[in-house]
Amino acid sequence: MSASLKILAINGSERDGNTSDVLRHAAETAAERGVDFEIVDLRDIRMERCGPCGDCNDRPIACEVADGVPGVVQKMIDADGIVFAAPVHGFGTASLMQTFIERAGVGYLRFDRPLSNKVAGVISVARRYSAGEVWAQLTVNALLNRMIVVGSGFPATVHALHRGDALKDEEGLKNVSRLVERMIDMIELLDEHRRLTGRDDLLSSREANERVGLALNELQAAA
Repeated sequence: MSASLKILAINGSERDGNTSDVLRHAAETAAERGVDFEIVDLRDIRMERCGPCGDCNDRPIACEVADGVPGVVQKMIDADGIVFAAPVHGFGTASLMQTFIERAGVGYLRFDRPLSNKVAGVISVARRYSAGEVWAQLTVNALLNRMIVVGSGFPATVHALHRGDALKDEEGLKNVSRLVERMIDMIELLDEHRRLTGRDDLLSSREANERVGLALNELQAAA
């Protein structure tokens, strides 16, 4: 059953460093289950920041900025599960991941919530401080997109400073492996549920956007 499954990992690090090492470890765990594990490095994606247009709350169509974000969004839609992974920079989420969350969420994902009921996992990498805060922010973002967030017992936070340190954090890597295993288990359970019930898990468009009272909702209701 696992052979056709796919997990997409979004790497929010600016470098090929500890976060990349952690995701390669996660990919090895997925491979043992016969699951395809693709890593998208945001540092390799042409990604503009949210601009000054300011019409995101009102427009009923996707963002018109031409960059690589919609391609990554489509990969997320096509995947069975998504891992959000980012290092701590300046006691917060690395700027690449923050920019992606803003662009993808407001520009594309909020219209019909295409990630609804997909399985999500979260990994944060830190020297020591704020790993929990970044993990929590990425988790809330997954919940906002109506995803099913899978845990790993202890959160999948990995401690590292210098290149290579992440691979020395045995407990952190164990939690990452446990996270991937549980994501695969949940994806398989959901697939079995869909086969047995024949249900379409995506929410209807009238329930997809929480911004009640805004012009966007009025336009969608009239459509």
